[in-house]
Amino acid sequence: MIKEPSRSNVLGVGVSALNMPLAVDYLFQGADQPGQAGFVTITGVHGVVESQSDVELKKIHNRSYLTTPDGMPMVWIGWLNGLSHMDRVYGPDLMLEILARSENSGHKHYLFGGSDGVVDLLVERLVRKFPQVNIVGKTTPPFRPLTDEEEEMLIGELAEKKPHFLWVGLSTPKQERFMHDLFAKYPDLTKDWDHGLIMLGVGAAFDFHAGLVKQAPYWMQRSGLEWFFRTCMEPRRLWRRYAVSNFYFLTRIFSQIMKIRNYPLLK
Repeated sequence: MIKEPSRSNVLGVGVSALNMPLAVDYLFQGADQPGQAGFVTITGVHGVVESQSDVELKKIHNRSYLTTPDGMPMVWIGWLNGLSHMDRVYGPDLMLEILARSENSGHKHYLFGGSDGVVDLLVERLVRKFPQVNIVGKTTPPFRPLTDEEEEMLIGELAEKKPHFLWVGLSTPKQERFMHDLFAKYPDLTKDWDHGLIMLGVGAAFDFHAGLVKQAPYWMQRSGLEWFFRTCMEPRRLWRRYAVSNFYFLTRIFSQIMKIRNYPLLK
């Protein structure tokens, strides 16, 4: 049994006390464990705020194999909680780290997500970057829940190809629900495998690595300003999300830090 890292309580969401090397090590340990089945949520302010009005989403984060600190505010709160080793584990960067390390190890990858044509472009670019990477399957899902037949086809393909890592490129909270519910519905999927299956919800990483959406400069990522960059890139879609989420988060996290209000870690 793999020991879970400690978690930093961020408004009742348990964010795993990780940095990039630790996260990669934990993920390969899980992927190499026979029969292991786990999902990874990669969350920042948006995911934490969504969890305040959606108790089940909060529980999903807290039941995860890992919940990585996707944004710098998660890291800063970890530091306030005495977890000085915490650092950002950003979904797109984590994906590249895992692919790079697995390039010559035989670990298998499956890609699930994106809109029409995105996953094909993503595979093309990833193989160009990592020529030895072993991508065994890909699916572009419809913009609706899978039918029973579609779900059974996916499960059949996973059972046949047995990937170590299943990358899910949907959006929050859709990808978190998909990962949690798939393992809940098929708890014996990996029972007889000689390795594990780790699902990772990496959201916009599919669009970033397919070259369709520009990423924020590194200095903006490290200073907690990626939200501002993304709002400038997609103002109509994102301005309201970030304006509301950031204000809500700041007021609530102040109440937690000042011990005005308690936010339990629900499972």
